[in-house]
Parts: sequence; structure tokens; C-alpha cells
Amino acid sequence: MELQHLNVKLLLENSQDLDLDAIVNVFHGWIQEQLCEELLLDVADYRHVHHGPGVVLIGHEADYAIDNTDGRWGIRYNRKASVAGSNQDRLIQSARAALLEAQRLQQDTSLNGKYNFNGREIELIVNDRLLAPNTPETRQLLEAEIHSFAQTLFGSAEYTLAFETDPRKLSGVRIQAEQRIATDILLENLNVSRSPNYDVL
Repeated sequence: MELQHLNVKLLLENSQDLDLDAIVNVFHGWIQEQLCEELLLDVADYRHVHHGPGVVLIGHEADYAIDNTDGRWGIRYNRKASVAGSNQDRLIQSARAALLEAQRLQQDTSLNGKYNFNGREIELIVNDRLLAPNTPETRQLLEAEIHSFAQTLFGSAEYTLAFETDPRKLSGVRIQAEQRIATDILLENLNVSRSPNYDVL
């Protein structure tokens, strides 16, 4: 199974303290400076949607967001364009993009430290029902790939996997490390692992 259109969501700590007006301003600044690897285009505000997509930085190849799907606030990367390489290359590319987003938010002094990844909980979603319908067969095929990715990301730290089993929802898995791991360590784990070709197909 070839995995494309991957989403990675990093759960936030202390999400009750979020200042979403500030995020709108920060995302507009990212557009002006084109801070990400993808072409950034616009900001969409979906705060009025209950447990919805939150505030989305829309890009050509991918979107970045402060997302509240399922009532869980997180930093989300949504890859829209296809990426070359293996499944592990694509998982690493999406996770790296989400972690770099988290790092920028954590270092932004205008946010007063309110947008911190909790260092443990990551949701990984395949945003393509045709490629990966949410079935037991898909989950069985995904499991080995996810374990390989999680071992790269977390190193020697223990972790658990919890797959989404509701067939009405996209195929996905919640990965939770047993201990908090700093964002820069997770990025180092991914960068040391390999330097994949991230060319758009």
C-alpha cells in the first residue's frame, strides 16, 4: 500500500489557554515571509465550527493548522501533493513538517508559550479513503509501517498504538510515547535516520 496525503497532528498541552487571534496573525506573517518549504497562500478561520479544523494556513502543496478535530487541539500538517519515495520517506516528511511547525510556534515570543506540543501524543491520518479505506485489512497493512516509523521517531522510548476503528472516519492511528520527548530531539531522530528525496510527483 502506497501512503500519500498524510496528516500528522501533534497534540498541544494546556489547550484551554490558546489565543487563536494571535495564531491568525502569526500565520499571516508566515505567508509574508514564506517560512515553510511549501508555497503558502492564505489563512482560513474555522473557529465557528464545533470540533472543526480551527485556524488553517492554506498552502499549495500542504496546509498547516491549529486543529480541533474530535475536540483535541493540536498542530496539524496536511500534505495535499504527492511525495516521491518510500512510505517511510513520506511518513518522515510529514512528521518533520509538523515538528518544524511546532518548533516555530514554540519559539514565537508573541504566543507567550501557549502553543507547546506535549511531546508524547501524535495522530497520523491517511487522508485518502481510496488509498486506505478504514478497514481491518488496511490497519493490518499499516501496522508494520507505523511501528517502523515510531521506532525511528522515538528511538528507544516505549510507545503504544491505538488505531481508529470507526469505518466512518479516515484511517489513522494515535501514537503515544511513554515519556515526553523534546521537539528538537524528535527532529534529530528523523534527520539522523535518513535524508529522503521529498520531490513532489
